[in-house]
Amino acid sequence: MKKVCLFLLLAVVAFPSSAKTWTTDQVKELINRVNTYWQQNHKAEVRAHWHHAAYHTGNMEAYKVLKDEKQLDYSRRWAYYNNWSGATEADPRRWKYATYGEGKEFVLFGDWQICFQTYIDLYNLALASGGTDADNYFMVKRAKEVMHYEAYSKNDDYWWWCDALYMVMPVMTKMYQLTGDTKYLDKLYENLLYSDRIMFDEETGLYFRDARYVYPKHKSINGKKDFWARGDGWVLAGLAKVLQDMPKDYKHYQFFVDKFCRLANTVAKTQQKDGFWTRSMLDPDHAPGAETSGTAFFAYSILWGVNNGYLAKKDYKKCIDRAWQYLSETAVQADGKVGYVQPIGERAISGQIVDADSQANFGVGAMLLAACEYYRYIK
Repeated sequence: MKKVCLFLLLAVVAFPSSAKTWTTDQVKELINRVNTYWQQNHKAEVRAHWHHAAYHTGNMEAYKVLKDEKQLDYSRRWAYYNNWSGATEADPRRWKYATYGEGKEFVLFGDWQICFQTYIDLYNLALASGGTDADNYFMVKRAKEVMHYEAYSKNDDYWWWCDALYMVMPVMTKMYQLTGDTKYLDKLYENLLYSDRIMFDEETGLYFRDARYVYPKHKSINGKKDFWARGDGWVLAGLAKVLQDMPKDYKHYQFFVDKFCRLANTVAKTQQKDGFWTRSMLDPDHAPGAETSGTAFFAYSILWGVNNGYLAKKDYKKCIDRAWQYLSETAVQADGKVGYVQPIGERAISGQIVDADSQANFGVGAMLLAACEYYRYIK
């Protein structure tokens, strides 16, 4: 039996009575509509950087539900285009991570490692279809080279911004599944402890985007703690993916369970009555209005927690209903376009316009994750 959360949801806002009742076929249609729209309007042959890679984490979940080989081929084409690599510098002595960078030498920077999630998934699918390791090893060769280096290094300060907890934590657990080497789990724990020291807020259980945004050094326009919704969405979704692959008998397993449950509890209490989360979670007036990427990551994570026994359905049902109503009826347009996605950034920006035409690849990925988990929820 799974260990369940130690935290209970303390407050729930009433859900509008006009909510539509969905069937599994209707959810599958929405998933297909969203994914088809994105793939038909955007080429697969783009670099393996974080925002493209985040989309593919959603596409892989869509494949699990739809079993659409044409949609899966979109991720394969992307992987082949990037030679199954992230940043491409060959010499480990030149590998960087301590500052933001998009150059080929930033091999250890999380934005260039999230791609390994999809490469490993594609490798596992190839083996499940009867392929051999010898024939498909090229899919994970670079992932093993890079992540083995990080796992066995002495440094622990790789994840200095909260986005990295989605980009890389699930890579560590996938590498454990791939190799059976618990060093990946130990490094995951060690690196997360560093992240906690510099950007975790003990009072709320939430994460500041990075050390620059820690209160009271940084405040919202109304003087409150400024927690960026997409940033904490990255974290909660990353924890869900970690728990999905982490063995229950791992020595720090309960640490991750407790962290996931506490964060989910706080997240649910900050949801707006219309189902979305505002960009500054504790100060809705800082950047008011709907935002899809943070909302979708939160919805995915809470749905996953309920579906897998970590969160009690009775405590989170109304939160899920409200979030799904927003995502399915407002964020997703009739043609499949996913709107109200805050552009690439690192914080909630007062006065920034986010509307039905605001779309981005990572927002689509988050929406696909949420929709696939909602499909499992009602199934």
